[in-house]
Amino acid sequence: MRLVVDLNRCQGFAQCVFLAQRLFALHGEEALLFSPRFDEAQRDRVEKAAAACPVQAMTPNGGWASPPRAWTGTPSRCAWPTATPSPTTGC
Repeated sequence: MRLVVDLNRCQGFAQCVFLAQRLFALHGEEALLFSPRFDEAQRDRVEKAAAACPVQAMTPNGGWASPPRAWTGTPSRCAWPTATPSPTTGC
């Protein structure tokens, strides 16, 4: 089975670490380390860990933790759009 964790959403509350210690660990205070593969015997713990996540950053079935947003803009030369676009480049 497969686990997907949205590391942009994860805030390091570590509820998953307490519930599934064989799959999750914290490196430092906030960096989550995890095993993306788990077997059926660990399914219950993984599902409890996913349910306990305060920011819902993980899904145990390999789906998206948060669905990708539909892009409705125009093509851009920007590699990474920013929250406040530059007046000259639009990026």
